[in-house]
Amino acid sequence: MKKLLFLIATTLIATSASAQSAFEGFYGQVGVGYESNSLNSNTGTLSVPGFSVSVPASNFSGSGFSGAIGAGYNYSVMPQFLLGIGVDFNPLSVSTSSGPIINSGTPSLTSFKFSNRLNIFLTPGYEIDEAKLIYLKAGYSMEKVQSNTPASSDGFTTAMNNSTNARGYILGLGYKQLVDKNIYIFGEGNYMSYSQINIPNSGTAQGGGGALSVTQAGTPSAYQFLVGVGYKF
Repeated sequence: MKKLLFLIATTLIATSASAQSAFEGFYGQVGVGYESNSLNSNTGTLSVPGFSVSVPASNFSGSGFSGAIGAGYNYSVMPQFLLGIGVDFNPLSVSTSSGPIINSGTPSLTSFKFSNRLNIFLTPGYEIDEAKLIYLKAGYSMEKVQSNTPASSDGFTTAMNNSTNARGYILGLGYKQLVDKNIYIFGEGNYMSYSQINIPNSGTAQGGGGALSVTQAGTPSAYQFLVGVGYKF
């Protein structure tokens, strides 16, 4: 009986040791790169008391410098396979081109700024060898969307600046390579898609027109490419 228990214990220890990965454990990382954002809006209405005009459907897009600060934990589920959980935050912002928000008279031009993106995700991964890891990324994403509409040149509307949060999902693919026992480099591509939001805009019509509001909805999305360095604890 003692020999059997010893054999079982030895087998479990050996299995655990063989499943151990150089990437297992907590990590922190920082990445920089490029991203492109878009917002596809639907036809809507801009209203003041007793009067309304059409808001045209528009496609807004913008691209620029991107980055993310991240942390997480990877766990070996079997030899060469890991399952991770992580979070990252992008403190940078990207603004879109301007498009018309009023389809009558002299148009007002509006643009959007995307910022403060937070992602929470799972990362199933496969260890190519003891220093190389490929992984998928899937989870929840949230970002701030801010509208910016200067006062119209014909004096019909004042400037309008408001914001809302968009919520959706993130899908990605990445690669990590250890350069020593704890330091690794990585590269990844991510796609973020968000549920339809009500595009926020409200202000005041000039000439005693009173408060105005815009009823319009839009769907944001983005893709991102990052390279960076991380530390595995």
